[in-house]
Amino acid sequence: MRTSTTRARLARTLSRTALLLATATALAATAACGGTGADSAGGKTVTVYSADGVGSWYKARFADFQQQTGIAVNLVESGSGEVVNRVNKEQGNPQADVMVTLPPFIQKAKSAGLLQNSGIDTSAVPAADKDADGKYVTLANNYLCFIANTSVDASALTWDDLLKPEYKGKLQYSTPGQAGDGTAVLVLLQKLLGKQGALDYLTKLQANNVGPSPSTGKLQAKVDKGELSVANGDVQMNLTTIKEKGSKFSVFFPATADGKKSTVAVPYVMGLAKGAPHQAEAKKLMEFLLSAEAQKTLGPDAFAVSARAELRDTPATGSAPSPSSVLKGVDLLPVDWNTVLTDLDGDLAAYQKATGS
Repeated sequence: MRTSTTRARLARTLSRTALLLATATALAATAACGGTGADSAGGKTVTVYSADGVGSWYKARFADFQQQTGIAVNLVESGSGEVVNRVNKEQGNPQADVMVTLPPFIQKAKSAGLLQNSGIDTSAVPAADKDADGKYVTLANNYLCFIANTSVDASALTWDDLLKPEYKGKLQYSTPGQAGDGTAVLVLLQKLLGKQGALDYLTKLQANNVGPSPSTGKLQAKVDKGELSVANGDVQMNLTTIKEKGSKFSVFFPATADGKKSTVAVPYVMGLAKGAPHQAEAKKLMEFLLSAEAQKTLGPDAFAVSARAELRDTPATGSAPSPSSVLKGVDLLPVDWNTVLTDLDGDLAAYQKATGS
C-alpha cells in the first residue's frame, strides 16, 4: 500500500511539473513575439554619460520618460573632461548612448569623432546654441559663478581680494582641462585680463589654492562646512544645492578693480555618442529632453535656463532666486568655444607650467 501510494504521489508531482514547464514555455514564446507594451520595450536601457550638476532634474525626467516609453535610463555622472575621456577610451566597446557635457568639451568630442548626427528635431533651439552639423545641441543654459562660506561677505569681493593671505588654504577651483567650470574660470580671466594676464593672476592665486579638483560639484560641501572659504561653481548647480540640501553658502561673481562683475555661459550640451548601442532609444530620450514638457521644468526644478527660445523666461518656484535674478548686474561675455578648443592644448600647457599643477 505504501509503495502504491508513493507511486501515485510521484505521478501527480510529475504531472504538475510538466504543466508548469509547458506554461513557462508558452509565456516565453509570447514575450519573444512582442507580448504586452511593457514586454515589447525589451527591458532596454539608455545610458547617459553626463557632467554632474543636474542629477535631480534628470531623475524626475528619466522617470517620466520610462513611464511613457518603458525605456529605463542609466546615468553616469562625472567631470566634463572625464565624460569625454571615458567615451574615447570605450570606442572599441561603446557603452554610452548619450553624452552631455560642457564646452569646450562637447566641441572636443565632435573634433575627436565621438559624436554622430542624431537627426532629431532641434528647431526650437536657436542656431547659436547648436552645432551646424547636427552633432550637438544645448540642453540647458547655465553660467559660471563662485560660492563663499557664510563667514565671508562676498557681496563686494574682487579678484584681487582672492589673492589675500587670509584665503591661503581656504580657496579652491576645479581644474581647467578637467572640469567645465574650471576651464570657464581660465576662459573668463583670459577675457578680462588677456592670456598672459590670466596666467599671471592664476600663478599668484596658486599660493592660496588647495590643489586640483576634477569636479566642481564636490567643492560645494567643502564650502558649506567651512573647509573652504571660496570655490568656483555654476549658477544652476549651486542654486539647486541651496534649495535641495539647505546649503548656506552664497553665490557671487568676483569684480574687477573698477567694480564690474562678469561671467561666461557654461551650458549643458547634448549629443548622440558614436556607436551608441541603443541609438533609436537614445534619440527618443534626446527628443523628450528637448520637448516643451521637459524643458519647462528647468527653471522651476533645476535653476537652469531652457534651451528652447520660447521658454527662456520660465521662473524658479516660490521665493527661491532665479538665474536671472542672480545674474542681475553681471555682464555676460561672449565666447567662441571653437576658438577656445583650438587653443586649448596650448593654453592648458601654459597654465600647468605657470601654476606648477
